[in-house]
Amino acid sequence: MIFFFLGIVLLMAGCNSANQKSKLLFEEIKDSGIKFTNAVENTKDFNIFSYRNFYNGGGVAIGDINNDGLADVFFTSNMGSNKLFLNKGNWKFEDISARAGIEEKGRWNTGVVMADINNDGWLDIYVCNAGISKWKEKKGNALFINNGNLTFSEKAAEYGLDELGYTTHAAFFDYDLDGDLDCYILNNSFIPVSTLNYANKRSLRASDWPVEDFLKGGGDKLLRNDNGKFTDVSEQTGIYGSLIGFGLGVTVGDVNGDHYPDIYVSNDFFERDYLYINQKNGTFSEELEQWIQHISHSSMGADMSDINNDGYPDIFVTEMLPDDELRLKTTTSFESIDVQRLKQRSGFYNQFMQNTLQVNNGNGKFLETAFYSGVAASDWSWGALMFDADNDGWNDIYVCNGIYHDVIDQDFIDFFADEVTQRAALHGEKKEIEAIIGRMPSVPIKNKAFRNLSNLKFSDEGEKWGFTTPSFSNGAAYGDLDNDGDLDLVVNNVNQQAFVYKNNSRELNKVNNYIGVLLKGKSGNLFAIGSTVKWYVNNQVITRELIPARGFQSSIDYKIIAGLGKITKVDSMVIIWPDRSVSHIANPGINQVHVIEQTRVPARSLANEYRNSQPLLISTITDFEKHTEDDFIDFNNERNLPAMLSREGPKAAVGDVNGDGRDDIYIGGASGQSGQLYLQSGGGFVKKTNKVFDDFAAAEDVAVLFFDCDNDKDLDLFAGAGGNNSSPRGKLMQDRLYVNDGKGNFSFTDALPPNGMNTAVAIAGDFDNDGDLDLFAGSRSVPYGYGITPESYIYINDGHGKFTSAAKALAPEIAEIGMVTDAAYADLTGDGKNELIIVGEWMAPRVFSFENGKFKEQITDLGALYGWWRSVAVSDLDGDGDKDLVLGNIGKNFYLQPDKDKPVKLWLYDFDENGVTDKILTRSIGGKDMPVFMKRDITDQLPSLKKQNLKHKDYAGKTIGDLIKPAMLSKATVKEFNYNSSCIALNEGNGKFRIAKLPYEGQLSCINAILCKDVNNDGATDLVTGGNLFALLPQFCRIDANYGTVWLNDGKGNFSAMKTDAAGLELRGVIRDIKEIKVHYKDHLLFLQNNEKPVLYRFRDKSGRLNGAAR
Repeated sequence: MIFFFLGIVLLMAGCNSANQKSKLLFEEIKDSGIKFTNAVENTKDFNIFSYRNFYNGGGVAIGDINNDGLADVFFTSNMGSNKLFLNKGNWKFEDISARAGIEEKGRWNTGVVMADINNDGWLDIYVCNAGISKWKEKKGNALFINNGNLTFSEKAAEYGLDELGYTTHAAFFDYDLDGDLDCYILNNSFIPVSTLNYANKRSLRASDWPVEDFLKGGGDKLLRNDNGKFTDVSEQTGIYGSLIGFGLGVTVGDVNGDHYPDIYVSNDFFERDYLYINQKNGTFSEELEQWIQHISHSSMGADMSDINNDGYPDIFVTEMLPDDELRLKTTTSFESIDVQRLKQRSGFYNQFMQNTLQVNNGNGKFLETAFYSGVAASDWSWGALMFDADNDGWNDIYVCNGIYHDVIDQDFIDFFADEVTQRAALHGEKKEIEAIIGRMPSVPIKNKAFRNLSNLKFSDEGEKWGFTTPSFSNGAAYGDLDNDGDLDLVVNNVNQQAFVYKNNSRELNKVNNYIGVLLKGKSGNLFAIGSTVKWYVNNQVITRELIPARGFQSSIDYKIIAGLGKITKVDSMVIIWPDRSVSHIANPGINQVHVIEQTRVPARSLANEYRNSQPLLISTITDFEKHTEDDFIDFNNERNLPAMLSREGPKAAVGDVNGDGRDDIYIGGASGQSGQLYLQSGGGFVKKTNKVFDDFAAAEDVAVLFFDCDNDKDLDLFAGAGGNNSSPRGKLMQDRLYVNDGKGNFSFTDALPPNGMNTAVAIAGDFDNDGDLDLFAGSRSVPYGYGITPESYIYINDGHGKFTSAAKALAPEIAEIGMVTDAAYADLTGDGKNELIIVGEWMAPRVFSFENGKFKEQITDLGALYGWWRSVAVSDLDGDGDKDLVLGNIGKNFYLQPDKDKPVKLWLYDFDENGVTDKILTRSIGGKDMPVFMKRDITDQLPSLKKQNLKHKDYAGKTIGDLIKPAMLSKATVKEFNYNSSCIALNEGNGKFRIAKLPYEGQLSCINAILCKDVNNDGATDLVTGGNLFALLPQFCRIDANYGTVWLNDGKGNFSAMKTDAAGLELRGVIRDIKEIKVHYKDHLLFLQNNEKPVLYRFRDKSGRLNGAAR
């Protein structure tokens, strides 16, 4: 039994039942002896105008500096002295700062890390600083070496750690696995952001910039430990060192499961974040754009930990999006589409104003889920910590909030825009500067605590948990300060006493258990930094990586505490040591801390983890032409448009057009791009030249359909014109019909009546039962008129391929049904006749039958589900013999979060009486309809509102009823959006459907395309779905957490998503269509993405062999 080698510390705690009832989860301890305030004061020569990071605050480090088993606390101070408090037990601390020799007054100290730098078994303290005098005085960061007697000696220069850059933080870890600790230095920059004009100088190292020397104190660095001396190896290891690196957060962990440490860096302002993947050869490759779809705009603090207990570390980054309506409307200005596109073209990637939660899906890709998870908005946020606050077995999220003066208050920015004011701020007397600063609001904000509810959902529990004091908080750290088995919290505040919180989890939640570990590593890394501990419990794994530098400018304790919830038995504990050796402990005891020494427990070499090498689907090489979207920007033509509607393609039609028994493909082209017809031959697909398609290249095809329009037994082609870049009813918006000669040669025919809407979908069916195929053409929108109901069409076939428009006569409700996105034609009622199912934006799903020569709506209980529906498919999903529905919606990972009690509304009317229909988008807050957009957005659209809304604070808090006169508002057309989930609607007959929301994987993105197919040959209909939406207004961020999904059906209509590596799909774009196609008579799937090349996948059969191939 290896427990002989384990030092076990038994921890017991208790309290009487009367105290339990009154206690909150976190209790502020005010008489602990910790008295610290990070006091900053603006002066004439040094203030928020001369130093933009003036209010960034200080950090906290927790660690046992005297090896007595009690964690001690260190604070950094900007203008004052650092402080070190010795833990005396029983929540009493002693200030030993002066005798310890660590105060460093006035150095503008920022981040702090506790680490054993000299390998003597005592924690040393590395303090970063970023003052303007740092470069001039040539006095760098400080390294306080622990003398083992509660005193420290400053020896940064001796170790090569006296970095002269404007350092925010540092992380110590063994990047090259040579057994000692290396160091990543995170630097900020003094370069004026406004002078850079988004110039991408990422590869230009700070020392090479043509600027004054004192401005060169930037650029991140990686320092290698060479026998106790640190050497700058940044350039040779692939680390960026530019002055556009405005680093605010650094977090380290193994993101790809190879047990080498990787690095995530969060950058402020316009520079994007960095993700450095360890190449296992002493170098890194910066690969953020290959792993992550979008990031925070002004990234601040960062942490890395596993929030869904799948064994992979996830990444949380803070930003500045407020969750309070008043704060949102007074402090926020979203980027324009032009600025966003400029930055994207300049290489700054996809950045949005939101916190980001990057969920690691285990195959080298992340899914950003912050809006779904409920953690996207927390105001001006700094520290980001992921830890199990309530010991329920799931990591929660704590966020430090607030800035001492709101430098982005929109009314202050309008005031400060005056050049005289700007000169006074930079060059005026002290009273002038103070007066200007006094115009900036100073609003303390409560810190946030998000409780993990599992399944990637969090609830805001900050106040309920005891975080009730508004503050200006920056750095924070956690550790078990009283050795009772839960994690306590310490927070560094600006111009306010630091918070010390006792965690009462052990007293309040008697059923919640924990397990703790204190690791002792080998010489060179005695505190085992970089180790990973995994506890295997039932069907999940609880994982912790031992990396002390976390959050914002802070460092956590080395003793690991992991909550277990109600679990009473741990199957096994696995420790992966920094040298990649592994120790295994069976059935470790709970509610105790295991002290484990690497040199005294058995270890084996790390085995290579299994990766699925035989996924269900394998992409094939094809010669399909890339869909090339035209560069039309809808937002420049319509104000306050939620999303561009000019990017709805491509769609494809599949069928045998030349009668050779093989499936051929037609793919619609974007505006300026001809549609392409690909004929399948024995050698693959060959593009067929056809001048008639070139003749209509200027039109955008977004709805295409093969059907036999003239009863000559071959497939003709319908091409629905769409987009949003041409006038309604203009030539480019006309649907077209191409007649096939039976050999795959198509000619245009004017057999369709004039139309002219933005067509979304076409459905062929014999609606009137006369033996020929008629058409439904559903319209997405009126070009240039978002929200206005477009006309949809029913085309009745005369039997010879000539069509007449009959919707107004036969189906007036269909003619004005709304903003259609998709439709299907199938027998839902079981009467042998097909019904027409139509879905759309601002609509509920609707069903129509054809009776007595007219379409009649069938009343269903789907009628209250007003969604932003994007797709529909029909199949028998539960095996009961009738047809069910799959309904693809916008999803729940979106800026707008409506429900039946809090709908989003669209108000349409000519509010300023200028002859143009205006649109105002609102959302329900506290039962009131509040405008979604900011003051400038609304008053630019409706200048008449400026007089009553001169200031942003005048506009903030107003409902649409406060803005628009009741008499006029009563005339508006109002559309509603109250349901955002993609779902299964199981048919129970008589218009009744049982709604089952798809599991969370189906809510992380919109679902644009659905294919029903039994992919695993078990007799049950499975699903293949595709999503994403990039063309949103910048305020609404971007929906991109989908790479294509395969859903397996249990035969009863219950679906589970295949793991990404098992399914084999890796599609990063906006999936617009999925088609099943036979290639060499084997099943394949064709995926079409906007502005991307079509991708063809083949199936792997049960033996593991590939089914067919294509060229």
